[in-house]
Amino acid sequence: MVKVNVENGCYLFKLDDLLNSSNLSKNKVMRDTNTDFKVLQRIINGDLTKIDVMVFARLCDYLDCNLTDIVEYIPNNN
Repeated sequence: MVKVNVENGCYLFKLDDLLNSSNLSKNKVMRDTNTDFKVLQRIINGDLTKIDVMVFARLCDYLDCNLTDIVEYIPNNN
């Protein structure tokens, strides 16, 4: 899991943990979902500046999960 702090909270990027628990390689997911390897790496590393909802939809369908299983936003408790 990768934690990325932002102004009002943080994002938790959990795709790598999800792939590991499902015994899936990045290459297999890349091929099966027709997703560029660099895009998968950015999601895993939390190195995103914008999101492509179609990529997340393909990943959620393929992994049979919800978006919050891949990335989660946690607001600061002010």
